[in-house]
Amino acid sequence: MMTCKEIVKSLDNYIIGQDKAKRAVAIALRNRYRRSLLPKDMKDEITPKNIILKGPTGVGKTEIARRLAKLVNAPFVKVEATKYTEVGYVGRDVESMVRDLVEASVRIVRSEHQARNKDKAKAVVDKKLTDILYPIKKANKPEDQDTETFRQQFYEDYYNGKFDQDPIDVEVKEQAKQINLMDGIGAEINIGQIMGGIIKTPKKMKKMTVERAKELMLEEECDKLIDPDNLNKEAIFRAEQEGIIFIDEIDKIAAKKNNGQDVSREGVQRDILPIVEGSVVNTKYGVIHTDYILFIAAGAFHISSVSDLIPELQGRFPIQVELDNLGVEDFKKILTIPQNAITTQYQQLLKVDNIDLKFTDDAIDSIAKLTADENDTKENIGARRLQTIMELLLEDISFNASDENPMIEVVIDRPFVENTMGKLIHSHDFKKYVL
Repeated sequence: MMTCKEIVKSLDNYIIGQDKAKRAVAIALRNRYRRSLLPKDMKDEITPKNIILKGPTGVGKTEIARRLAKLVNAPFVKVEATKYTEVGYVGRDVESMVRDLVEASVRIVRSEHQARNKDKAKAVVDKKLTDILYPIKKANKPEDQDTETFRQQFYEDYYNGKFDQDPIDVEVKEQAKQINLMDGIGAEINIGQIMGGIIKTPKKMKKMTVERAKELMLEEECDKLIDPDNLNKEAIFRAEQEGIIFIDEIDKIAAKKNNGQDVSREGVQRDILPIVEGSVVNTKYGVIHTDYILFIAAGAFHISSVSDLIPELQGRFPIQVELDNLGVEDFKKILTIPQNAITTQYQQLLKVDNIDLKFTDDAIDSIAKLTADENDTKENIGARRLQTIMELLLEDISFNASDENPMIEVVIDRPFVENTMGKLIHSHDFKKYVL
C-alpha cells in the first residue's frame, strides 16, 4: 500500500495542482490501509471520513476520485445527485448507487479470477479448437507428407496464429437475459440467477474466425472455473471495505430557505443520509453494509453552499476541500505534463494517419491563454475548454489526414494558432472595449 506522499505523487501524473484535495483523498485512502491492520474490535469502530470537494466544473474533482480508485483497483462509481428522487416518487432510488458499486466490484473480481484461471482455460480452448481444425486441415494434406510431420506442422501453425483468420463453426452460449424486478424501489430479483440451476443456457452454432472463437471460448472456460458463491462474497466484501462512491452535483440538492423545491431536495438528502451513515442494502449478489464505503461528494456551490445541506448530512462529510480555479499557467501544465496530456493524445491519434505532430512552446502559451480568455468571457468550464480549443485548432489536419500519405511533420506554432483561431481571438480583443 502506498504512503500518502506516494499517492499524491501518482495523482500528480494525471492531475495538475489541487494539492489540498490530493492530500485529503490520499489520507482517506491511507487510513483504509491503517484500519485494515487494526484488531477487529477497533477496526469496527473506525469509519471513513467522507469528503466534499467544492469547485467549478473542469478543475479535477471527478478525475481525482477516479484516479484514486484506479491506484488500488477499488470498486468505483460516479453518480449524479440530481438523478435521484425521494422514496415514493418515480425515478432512481438512492440505494441503486450501492447496487451499481457492487456491480463494479463484481466486474473487478471476475476479471481477477479469470486472469488466475487463464492458463488452465486456454489449454482447454486450444484442445477444443485443434480438435475442430485438425480434420479440416488434414483433408488438404499433401500426399507426399507423412502424418507425423503434418501433425507437428499443424500444431506449430496453430500456436503461431496462422489459422486465426480462418472461419469455423463453433458452439457458443447465447447471452442469458437478466431481468431485475422492482429495481428502483429497493429490491432486486435476478431471474437468470434464480433459474440458472433449473434451465440451462441454450447454445447455438455460429460461424466466426478462429481468433474470435478463442476469445469467446476462453471467457466461457474461465467462467466455468469460477465459483459464483465465492466470487459474490469477495465482491461484496471488496465493495464494503474498499468501495468509493462519488456523488457529483450534490450542491443542486442543497435546499435554500423558502424555496418551493425544498421539500423534494431535502427528501433526496434524507434518503442519502442512511446510506452514508451506514445501512444494509439488498443486491442480487447478496446483502451489503455501507458503513465503510468512502463517499466523496462534489459540487460547484455557486448558488448554494455546504451549509444549505441538512445538518445531519453535513456531519457525515467532515472534510471539506475547496479546489482552485485554473489559470493560464495551469493550462500550460495540463497541455504538457500529465501522462495523458491532451497534446500527447492528439499526437498519438494523428500518427496513425502518418502525421508527426509537434507543438512549440509559444503555441502552448497561445492555446493556454486562449483557453483562459474563453473561460473568462464565457461559461467557466475549466480544463474541458481545452478539448473545444484543440478540436477547432486541429480540425482541418484531422479531416485531411490519411494513412495513404507518407509520414509528414506538422508543426503547431504561435502563428498557426493565431491564424486558425483568429476569429475567436479577435472577438476577445473587441470585448475589451465593450462596457
